[in-house]
Amino acid sequence: MSILVGKKAPVFASKAVVDGGNIVEDFSLDQFLGKKYVVFFFYPADFTFVCPTEIIAFQKKMQEFDKRDVAVVGCSVDSEFSHWKWLQTEQRDGGIKGVKYPLVADSSNSISENYGVLAGEYDYNEDGETIFKGEAKAYRGLFLIDKEGVVRHQVVNDMPLGRSVDETLRMVDALIFHEKNGEVCPADWHEGDAALKESQDSIANYLAN
Repeated sequence: MSILVGKKAPVFASKAVVDGGNIVEDFSLDQFLGKKYVVFFFYPADFTFVCPTEIIAFQKKMQEFDKRDVAVVGCSVDSEFSHWKWLQTEQRDGGIKGVKYPLVADSSNSISENYGVLAGEYDYNEDGETIFKGEAKAYRGLFLIDKEGVVRHQVVNDMPLGRSVDETLRMVDALIFHEKNGEVCPADWHEGDAALKESQDSIANYLAN
């Protein structure tokens, strides 16, 4: 599993479905450089059970992400056609209709592999042929990328374990606060809470309260 925090987010250009139904050919996170933070998250597969709960939960919080200048982008190893079909399916029927943020198609598994979330690996058989060992799906990886394209936070869950959208927003708030004020955010910090300067006196005063 790769640790990408502090490094440039891996670059890609891939097919994606945007605005709930438009297929684009060369979707890239580079379009957000200098403009927006990015929450880039992976999920195992379309037409499953935990995945729509997460995808729809992100959509329900899009106003919160928008007002923080955050682009939300999802990704799985499914094709753009699978994404499109799922996006046209009513939520009462197991679909995700109403989701408007981009869903990237990682049909080659290369994006998942470069971000270190692919559940398996490529190997060779006795005949020297390339084979895949494991499950060719992505773990539930999430990467918070700053406006310079650097990964500042990542979390990876196993497939049965859904993520918290509120925790993602908390991490966005912490990053924005740190960039604006230079102070660091202690455990369970939320917007409006006291922060810390990087000194022993600051830590001592914080713990005393």
